[in-house]
Amino acid sequence: MEKNQSAEKLSTAAGLCADCVHARHIESDRNSVFLLCNLSVTDARFSKYPRLPVLSCDGYKKKAWHQSKG
Repeated sequence: MEKNQSAEKLSTAAGLCADCVHARHIESDRNSVFLLCNLSVTDARFSKYPRLPVLSCDGYKKKAWHQSKG
């Protein structure tokens, strides 16, 4: 599977985590991709690797996407 297809599939399967500022993509040596919730480091209410798709989350904060002018 190509990288773009893999990223698109993850975005669909991840729910809110797909565009959350607290989510970090982790890729294993075997090319498996996981989403790590950085809020889990400081707040025990959040799972380190949440069950996907996440449909509701008190910590969700949408990433701001900036398009470059050019």
